[in-house]
Amino acid sequence: MFRVWMKVMKENRLVKDIVIENDDPEMSRTKKVYAALEEGCHAMDLSIPIWLDINIKDFKRHALTRFTKDSFIETIDFDHLEFRVIEEDSRY
Repeated sequence: MFRVWMKVMKENRLVKDIVIENDDPEMSRTKKVYAALEEGCHAMDLSIPIWLDINIKDFKRHALTRFTKDSFIETIDFDHLEFRVIEEDSRY
């Protein structure tokens, strides 16, 4: 099972959160990450953020990144969107 926890944070408070699960054995980890981000943003009615170099670096190192206003094309009314892998498939 592959699970991601997405949290919308404003002034150090949790505003919204969602856990996205994917157990499709045919999908690569990268595809699962992008699919989870898209599904979570759609469910929380957010635009999909752009992966900046800092996001990629943080995610590779910690399986966690924070998307700030710089990652969104539209104006956001929160401080950041946290994207964290909380469970990995055993094959990764």
